Amino acid sequence: MSENTTQTKTLTPIKVRKLGHLVYEVSDVERSTAFWTEVLGFSVSDRNEFGMVFLRTAGDHHSIALVPGKQAARPPAEAGLQFHHLAMEVDDVDVLLRARDFLHERGIPIVYEGRRGAGGNIGLEFEDPDGYTFEIYCGMDQVGPDGHTRPPEQFNRQTTIEKALAQPLPQRW
Repeated sequence: MSENTTQTKTLTPIKVRKLGHLVYEVSDVERSTAFWTEVLGFSVSDRNEFGMVFLRTAGDHHSIALVPGKQAARPPAEAGLQFHHLAMEVDDVDVLLRARDFLHERGIPIVYEGRRGAGGNIGLEFEDPDGYTFEIYCGMDQVGPDGHTRPPEQFNRQTTIEKALAQPLPQRW
């Protein structure tokens, strides 16, 4: 078993229960609203007087909020630090396979699929209309109270969903 040695105990009173929501700027709010509702199945909860659109997928009022951008396009990577990606869990690999076909049929760029390593999850990464990357995944390793995580020699990186399925990870580490 591997122990995560980079984690240290802190005395903070903050105990985050879950990630709440992502708010990000887009170049065309209506186009991005269509992407989140028609491709990812979110529902519009609200719109406000500033042109923001609030989207939900479960009980929370919103998980994603879209803000009208001040620019016509996402800044290039050379401009500095960037939003890398947001990952959302789905039920199982069958959903990933159906989603991959669905995204391909709609011409939505898939930028990665398979298993990257740490966490052991199988995922599919794709771009929204502004080129931001989002991931759907399943099968994330769960870390118990002992803090032990999968050792790097078990990461077994794969570049397709099929390869990841053909080479499953050990259930214990």
